[in-house]
Amino acid sequence: MEDIKILYEDKHLLLCEKPAGTPSQPDLSGLGDVLTKLSEKYRDIKLVHRLDIPTGGVMLYAKNGKSAAKLSELFAHHDVNGDDGMAKTYLAVLSKNPDFDEGELCDLLFHDKQKNKSFVTDSPRKGVKEAKLIWKKLAVSDDGHTLISVTLLTGRTHQVRVQFASRGCPLCGDGKYGSLVKCPFVALWSHSISFVHPFTKKKIKAVSTPHDISPWNLFDEK
Repeated sequence: MEDIKILYEDKHLLLCEKPAGTPSQPDLSGLGDVLTKLSEKYRDIKLVHRLDIPTGGVMLYAKNGKSAAKLSELFAHHDVNGDDGMAKTYLAVLSKNPDFDEGELCDLLFHDKQKNKSFVTDSPRKGVKEAKLIWKKLAVSDDGHTLISVTLLTGRTHQVRVQFASRGCPLCGDGKYGSLVKCPFVALWSHSISFVHPFTKKKIKAVSTPHDISPWNLFDEK
């Protein structure tokens, strides 16, 4: 497993770049994971949130139990600026060009744990949760692949992937949700995390940019 790039750290927390295709923590895949790698240096490192295995980019870990509790509380509250909660932005590449340049998506999602797949549903019921995000078009390639930025207002399993797929715009490489475009990994990247530090009260922001591989290298700006 490659070395983990550290984006920011202090005695309370650590922000790093998770490689695409790597689990956030030990799982049944048998792949080397970020948490185990970090624990070689940081004995008490704690998981605060997860990214899907195909998704790379910024991840936040706590260095002790007290920090983990505070940061988990922040993660439960989403804020577009990160002043009162956690602001999380993603980059994604859609397999087609949407009709609009920006907007807000709001859906009811149900996650089937057995299939590990989320579905958009029309009616509330047990296990159904509201999912909201804001998105903006950044660039369009010659073949119609579209780079967008996404700000999450909720944090649901496969949220970005299923909300765009349900509108006929699956992410490149996301065969689970209907994409026919082949890529090394699903084209979703955790671009930035920002929040007010729960102990120092300073504004913290970490940014990560996708690597120069398909489909990210189809665009001049990221």
